[in-house]
Amino acid sequence: MLEELKQQVFKANLDLVKQGLVIFTWGNVSAIDRESGRVVIKPSGVSYDDMKVEDMVVIDLDGNVLEGELNPSSDTPTHLELYKAFPNIKGIVHTHSTYATAFAQAGCAIPNIGTTHADYFYKDIPCTRAMVASEMDEYEKETGTVIIEAFKDINPDHTPGVLVKNHGPFSWGTSADNAVYNAKVMEQCAKMAYISLTLNPETKMNPLLVEKHYMRKHGPNAYYGQKGQQH
Repeated sequence: MLEELKQQVFKANLDLVKQGLVIFTWGNVSAIDRESGRVVIKPSGVSYDDMKVEDMVVIDLDGNVLEGELNPSSDTPTHLELYKAFPNIKGIVHTHSTYATAFAQAGCAIPNIGTTHADYFYKDIPCTRAMVASEMDEYEKETGTVIIEAFKDINPDHTPGVLVKNHGPFSWGTSADNAVYNAKVMEQCAKMAYISLTLNPETKMNPLLVEKHYMRKHGPNAYYGQKGQQH
C-alpha cells in the first residue's frame, strides 16, 4: 500500500539526520496521498539507524492504522489536523532543531529580517500561543489546533512553517522532501536571525525586499532559477 510514498517518507526521515535537524528520535516526517486520503508517517520512537522502509505506518485521516506493525509517531494527531486544515500541503516535518526550538521556547516568532528568509517565508514564522489545561487531554491534536489558530491571517502556502510555544518547529510543503527542505531553511533563518538580533536588537527589514524576493521565486511572474526546478 502506497509503496512509493513509503519510500519517500523513509528517505525524508533519514534526511532529517543528514541535514543535522534531529538527534536520537527527535523528529518525524509524514506525507499524504490526497487522492486516497491516506497518510504515511514515521513510527514512534524508532531509531533512525534501525528504521526500515517497511516500518512506515499507513493511517487514514481519522488516525486509524491501515498498514504497519508499529505505532505511528506520537505527533500523528498534529499532522492529521494540519492535513485537514491546509488542503494544499502534502508533507509535514517536526523537529527539535536547535535555533528554531530556541525561538519556540522563548515564545518568539522568527522575524523576517533578511532576504534569505523572504525567499522562502513571506511572513514572520509565527509562534503559537501557550496551551491551556483543557487542551492537555488531547495534547497532540490540540497542538494542531493552536497551529491552525496562528494561521488565521497567514497563508500557510506562503509561510510553510510554525513554532509551537515551548515545544519546537513544524514545517510543511508540496512533498515530504519539500517539507524537509523548508525545515532546513527555517532552522538556518532562525540561526541568522538570532545572530543578527544579538548584534543589533533593532534590526529591521525593508518591506520592499520581502516583496521582491518572495515574488521573484513564488509569484505569478517568478523568474528565479530554471523551469521545473522544485526549490
